[in-house]
Amino acid sequence: MSKTQTIVVFSGAGMSAESGIKTFRDVDGLWENHRVEDVATPEAWLKNPNMVTKFYNERRISIIEATPNEAHFAITKLESISNVDIVTQNIDDLHERAGSTSVHHLHGNIRYSKSSGPNQEREYYRIDGFELTESDVCPEGFRLRPHVVWFGESVPAFENAAAILEKADVLIVIGTSLQVYPAAGLIDFAQNAAHKFIIDPKADILSVPDDYRRVSAKATEGMLGFFDEIKNMLSDE
Repeated sequence: MSKTQTIVVFSGAGMSAESGIKTFRDVDGLWENHRVEDVATPEAWLKNPNMVTKFYNERRISIIEATPNEAHFAITKLESISNVDIVTQNIDDLHERAGSTSVHHLHGNIRYSKSSGPNQEREYYRIDGFELTESDVCPEGFRLRPHVVWFGESVPAFENAAAILEKADVLIVIGTSLQVYPAAGLIDFAQNAAHKFIIDPKADILSVPDDYRRVSAKATEGMLGFFDEIKNMLSDE
């Protein structure tokens, strides 16, 4: 495959689960023993910003302590044969730490913060340590909040992500059940992709078009078992 062509990887929570990062769907709608409504909505922030900040500080610690898994590294290796763009629903930075050079976060990046004021999508601020505090504010004086898209909020990065998928020659959907919208609708923009794959333990029953090749496996097993085949296939084009 020519370096002028592009593989787009669209990754979800299953991508990071094998690195030990839990998701809000793990147990009965609870996320680390919290109701999602209490820690991951704009209303939760307005009601109790200290609790929301503490919750994401704890998530940030667990993400910093986690390490990329073999699926992350396999995706990085694809850069040796093609341009690779990653659109991820995950708020961790494991793709970057595995060495991927073009990662686009659809739902934000927990290693960053942003203003809680009206200009919150204008600038993002790298969090050097583990935590935000009540005294951390933007230049306009508004308290900093996690750079995370909460339930009930718009997805500012959606348009850019859609444009990336539109340019895909190959699409690999991995670790997502395609249940969260509007993110799940992004695959509809990859109409021009000559090859489409979905890697997920439930790939056989997921609602995707017939032109997808389904690989029913977890992210690591799927990428490692499928890596040589896809690399050889793409190298021949």
